[in-house]
Amino acid sequence: MPFYRRVGEVPRKRHAQFRKPDGGLYAEELMGEEGFSSDSSLLYHVHPPTAIVKTEAVDVPAGADEVTPNHPLSPRHFRTRSLPVGGDTATGRRVLFGNEDVRVSYVAADADGELYRNSVGDEVVYVEAGAARFESTYGALDVGEGDYVVIPTGTVHRFLPRRPEGGNGSGGGGEPGWGAGSGAIGRGEVLRAMVFEARGHVRPPRRYLSQYGQFLEHAPYSERDMRGPAEPLAVDAGETPVLVRHRGGLTRFTYLHHPFDVVGWDGYLYPYVFNIHDFEPIVKRFHAPPPVHQTFEGPNFVLCSFCPRPLDFDERAVPIPYNHHNVDSDEMMFYVGGDYSARKGSGIALGSISLHPSGFTHGPQPGAVEASLGAERTDEMAVMIDTFRPLGLGPAARASEDPEYPWTWARETR
Repeated sequence: MPFYRRVGEVPRKRHAQFRKPDGGLYAEELMGEEGFSSDSSLLYHVHPPTAIVKTEAVDVPAGADEVTPNHPLSPRHFRTRSLPVGGDTATGRRVLFGNEDVRVSYVAADADGELYRNSVGDEVVYVEAGAARFESTYGALDVGEGDYVVIPTGTVHRFLPRRPEGGNGSGGGGEPGWGAGSGAIGRGEVLRAMVFEARGHVRPPRRYLSQYGQFLEHAPYSERDMRGPAEPLAVDAGETPVLVRHRGGLTRFTYLHHPFDVVGWDGYLYPYVFNIHDFEPIVKRFHAPPPVHQTFEGPNFVLCSFCPRPLDFDERAVPIPYNHHNVDSDEMMFYVGGDYSARKGSGIALGSISLHPSGFTHGPQPGAVEASLGAERTDEMAVMIDTFRPLGLGPAARASEDPEYPWTWARETR
């Protein structure tokens, strides 16, 4: 993170004696990126965070993570609402796409999440619909529709979908274990989310930041738009399982003590939330390219937010995108709100995903350019990832594809 945060109790000096009420020492844990050469936070545990009593390999069902090439090469359309509901945000993910840098999954969770840690890279969870309490070693946050939840590598966390009667609405902190172990979620309570799992770190684009890490005036969002944990959970409990994703697969550790036993922390590395409605669109006289919508950057990919905005205001402007061929990237667009006029008539609807790969020129639906002339505003909302290596297709993509989509640009001439 580009700015400092302090939560709970910490000693005046780093690596100094910090004693519990009974006289014993709290146990320090440094969470840091790139060895000791990048952002970090220092956490203080009641018990040593190293004490494990059991490790178990966790088998992944055959084919569940299998990604195959987009072959024959084709533009594609997928309907996420046709995917089944079930599971939690960690184990209920259904793999849509992937490459060497990022994996993209969809989840419609109807259960409390177990404690989970991704030790391969950062995760960004975009909440399409529903609400949840996000709990982590750093504290808790209430999250809901439109929230990007950015989770640093190695952070133990879980999502607890919100019940109609439950929740304290505190936006951070509150009673530890809120909703935990209470069983079934209220009828209709499903947390729908897109999960981006990086093999590396996800950050705000460097061009938005000063050389010291402050957001610059031209950035489309700022520190004020971000929410971080406000107080530690300070859970003191016994043996606790944690599911860990690592480069070799999945392992379940059983810790001697609950990992949420943190009484305080400070630093620049922690989970945070940014809501898509706080993104400030950039408007030009003539059409601006997708980089103006960029929200985050990861290893060989970018994430962008398309938000309601005034359209290009020159009287001669063509307000919808031109045909374009991204020769170095695949473009995946997830449609989350409004009416995406450029593809009207193609079958694209809320919950749709379009995949336009390198090697294919894509653009507006036939007739859309003429229909857009004179339009002054758009209410579209979408989350886009551009990857600079080809995206392969996962089981969820193959199960939810609209086979007629590739031919929609030719419909006027058939």
